Amino acid sequence: MWGEQLMSSFEVRSGEILFVKSVKDGIPNRDPLNDGDARRLFGEEDGRISLSDVSIKRDVRDYILARYPDGGPDHRYHVFVRKQFKEDGKTLLGRGSLAEEIKKQSGIDSDDMKEVLCRAAVDVRLFGAVYSVSKSNFQLTGPVQFGWAHSLHPVESVYTQGTVVMPSRDAKDEKGDGDGEGATQGTIWTTYLVPFAVFVMPAIVNATIAQQTGMDQRDLDLLLEALWKGTLHRQARGRGIQQPLFLLHIEYNDPFFRIGYLEDALRLEPGPEEWRRGNRPTSLDGVKLDVTRLVDRVNHYASEVARVRYWIDPRLKLVGELPWEKQEW
Repeated sequence: MWGEQLMSSFEVRSGEILFVKSVKDGIPNRDPLNDGDARRLFGEEDGRISLSDVSIKRDVRDYILARYPDGGPDHRYHVFVRKQFKEDGKTLLGRGSLAEEIKKQSGIDSDDMKEVLCRAAVDVRLFGAVYSVSKSNFQLTGPVQFGWAHSLHPVESVYTQGTVVMPSRDAKDEKGDGDGEGATQGTIWTTYLVPFAVFVMPAIVNATIAQQTGMDQRDLDLLLEALWKGTLHRQARGRGIQQPLFLLHIEYNDPFFRIGYLEDALRLEPGPEEWRRGNRPTSLDGVKLDVTRLVDRVNHYASEVARVRYWIDPRLKLVGELPWEKQEW
C-alpha cells in the first residue's frame, strides 16, 4: 500500500504530547456565542477557560504554510485546510479546487485524490480529512488527535473599550460630496481580554493510524516545531501575546499503550484557590509549573516508555526537575 511505502525508515511510535503556553492581554480563541468572550466549558465556580483543538491546529497549519508556501521538499508539506481565493480575490476555493491545486503543484500523477492528499498534504497525514467532492468521497481519521486546551487556573476576563481615531465615513465637503457622518470623531470599539493565563493541551499519536495516512517521523517533528513556533508566529491584537512555555513528547514501545490524562498531573503555583482569592499573577514571573506528579506518573510506566524529550522556555520556573532529553530549536 502507498501509505506503508511512505513510512520507510521514518516510522513513528505511538505516544503522547503535552503543550503548555501562556497568553497576555487577549483571548486566542473567542466564543462567538458569548459576545467574543473566552470559551468556558466548565462551571462558574471552576472558572477555567478553554481553547479549542481547531484553533491550535490553525496555528500549526499557518506556520507550515508560512514556512513552506510552495509545498517544501518533494512537495510533501502542502496544507489542504486553508483559506485561498480565486484570481478575482473574492471567491474562496472549495475542497475540490484546493485538492486539484495541490495535485497540480505536487505533480502527482494519480486520479485517486485520497492518495494525492496523503502524499502531498502534511495536515491530512497528521489530522486526517473529510473529502466529499463529486464521485470522490473518503474520510480519514488523523493519527494525531489534539484535546482542548484548558487554563491551569481560574480566569476572569476583562471587558474594555477604546477608540479609533480614523472616522469610518467621509464628511461632506464644500461641494456636498460625502455622506456627512463620522466626520468629527472616530469609532469606539469594545472587547473582552484576559490579562494573563496559562493553558495546557494534551494530544495523542497513534502509530497504527499513521501507517494508513503515511505520517512519518519527519511529519511529527514538523508538528512539534509548528506547535512551538506557530504559537509565536500567529500573533494578533485580539488574540493577545502568546508564548510557548513547555512541550513534552513521550514515545511508547507498545503501539497500543498510553498513560493518558497527563495534563491532570500538572499544577500551577499559585493554586486555584489563590487565584479565586484575588492573587492573580499578571506575568510569567509570578507563576511556577509543578512537574513533580508528571515525572512520577511517567516514571511509574518507565518500562513502557521508549523515549521522552521536551522543550522549555528558560524563563519558566519549575517545581521539581525534568530527568528527560532537553531539546532546542
